[in-house]
Amino acid sequence: SPADKPERSIELPDADILYVPEFLAKVQADALFDELQHNTPWRQDPVRVFGKWYPQPRLTALYGKEGLKYGYSGLTMETISMTPILSALEKKLAESYQTDFNIILLNLYRDGRDSNGWHSDDEAELGENPVIASISLGEERVFHLRHKSHKELKYKISLGHGSLLLMKGSTQHHWQHQIPKSRRMMKPRINLTFRKVVS
Repeated sequence: SPADKPERSIELPDADILYVPEFLAKVQADALFDELQHNTPWRQDPVRVFGKWYPQPRLTALYGKEGLKYGYSGLTMETISMTPILSALEKKLAESYQTDFNIILLNLYRDGRDSNGWHSDDEAELGENPVIASISLGEERVFHLRHKSHKELKYKISLGHGSLLLMKGSTQHHWQHQIPKSRRMMKPRINLTFRKVVS
């Protein structure tokens, strides 16, 4: 039960990170994974890395309020209208953590070869100290953090099915994160990252 796995703060300097292992009950997480895997208009957009364009090593979709855009790595995405299931999740997050979001970037990691390289979620349109809420579904993957100016400061955490990772405050100023590739056989993972575009 969720009571056996309470939420916990990840104690790192210059960061405000909360991990909630069972934000969604298993039955909810199973149903959500199934729904999103089969009914999301997944796409594989190219991104710019060191001046060259490459297909992203994962599939993505961007949902949100109409007319909003979100850009990273030379790519600008336009939102798809929020679905009832995603709106309900946004409401649950808003009520639980007193913060509202207006876009959700979905990532589908099809297997261990799909990944997300080192980056911070510090795009200008997210404002000064963005709150990023990340819900993980499906295969457990290891999430790596490293401090930008103190390279020896590193941290790893496995993000389980139905879990929530909430990053707030100055976290994005001082830390980068990644989901590295794995040689192990892995089933798909879906990750929903809730953000608020302010400009």
